[in-house]
Amino acid sequence: MNDDVFDRLVDRAWPAFHRVDVGGWVLRAADGVTKRANSVLPLGEPENLGEAVAEAEKFYADRGLPCVFSVGAGASGGLDAELRARDYRLVDPTLVMTAPLTHAVPAGGGVELVPEPSQAWLDTWWSVDGRFGDEGPATAGRILTGVPAVYASLGRQAVGRGVVQGEWFGIYCMAVAPEARRRGHGREILRALLSHAWEQGAQKAYLVVVESNTAARSLYGQQGFTVSGRYHYRVR
Repeated sequence: MNDDVFDRLVDRAWPAFHRVDVGGWVLRAADGVTKRANSVLPLGEPENLGEAVAEAEKFYADRGLPCVFSVGAGASGGLDAELRARDYRLVDPTLVMTAPLTHAVPAGGGVELVPEPSQAWLDTWWSVDGRFGDEGPATAGRILTGVPAVYASLGRQAVGRGVVQGEWFGIYCMAVAPEARRRGHGREILRALLSHAWEQGAQKAYLVVVESNTAARSLYGQQGFTVSGRYHYRVR
């Protein structure tokens, strides 16, 4: 497996709508909504690492955004040390977890799967994951619908999103409303998405989860997911 496979899968499944390719690095922006869509994807080896960082800093400064780097297995050599020396903070250590899809996954009834996120879906997800002000939901919706995906929901209690990417199936936006937790809703959403992935011919599923989210990691582990990679952000 190439070192950058998950970097590229996540980038494609969560597409920023402003993108500039600079010598293999992709400078991504989406009005500041989510670090994933507003960060440098630093793949490849620039001729001058310091100059490449400075160009990225200018890109984000021109847009009134903090300069953020997503540092995964495919990141340019020496980049993390360079950013640390420039006083970039390490934030959100994140795990990439994967599971083989070797058989149909039994899913309970009641989970709705649709090709577009409804307002209720967005409201539920945003009530759990929203951190970006009043304009955030509209921008987030634009990011999410930038690629074909399936949106799973149990009313306003729990939601999730799945993206078919060839042999891979990416799982995103897993969220359970605070008042509906500890009832197995997250498990049902996950199983419904995995069942859909199997039906679509995917062979493997992946998801990303912040390392400190032990409850989510436990759920994913119970469904056969194991750690296959890591990344973190550097923010100044």
